[in-house]
Amino acid sequence: MRTLTLVLLVAVLALPLASAETYRISGQATYSDNMPVMLRDVYVECRPGEVDCYQYRGASAITDANGMFLIAIEVEQEDDGTEIYLQLRGENFTHVIDLDTFRNTSEGKMTQNIRLSQDGSGSGFFGGLGCCMVLFGLVFMSTLLRTVSGLATPRGRAAFQGYREPDRHNCPVCDQSVAQHNLVKHLIFEHDYDPMDAGEAAGLVMRKSWSKDEE
Repeated sequence: MRTLTLVLLVAVLALPLASAETYRISGQATYSDNMPVMLRDVYVECRPGEVDCYQYRGASAITDANGMFLIAIEVEQEDDGTEIYLQLRGENFTHVIDLDTFRNTSEGKMTQNIRLSQDGSGSGFFGGLGCCMVLFGLVFMSTLLRTVSGLATPRGRAAFQGYREPDRHNCPVCDQSVAQHNLVKHLIFEHDYDPMDAGEAAGLVMRKSWSKDEE
């Protein structure tokens, strides 16, 4: 007896779940100029005062590159005939839930295409793409102009070919600016330094310069 009661209780609790089914609405969204509405959300909305629709409000799907979308909602038998809105870019399109037709479709979905009254010339995707192209063009032209102006000078042409101007240091004796690789030679030939002393003096100058760069 206890087992029978438990089975009946489980069956009663499962009835609402068993009656629910997934209702699918599919279609293509296009602008008035037949351009597909790409990467936009299609929302389920309700007509004011349509309380039976509120449980589906907010369900959504995003269109693909061809404007195709597929919205799925869970419905029950008593929802048959409920009117909902498919909202896209501020425009509403009426859809009436028709369970009999849905159950007899071979594809397992209801087809409803959406055609907006607005054209695609001002769509966010193309507008954003246009801005990106303009920005890319400006950056490219700026880089090209800097490169051309740099190549107009001997130093610029040398830098373009990979030449790097050597570091320079002031001689500790005469304060003359000398290329780093010539500093030891300068101390030996211009100031009669011993080669070892010239190396130590040049090293001291370079270390001081490196310490300043690190600071």
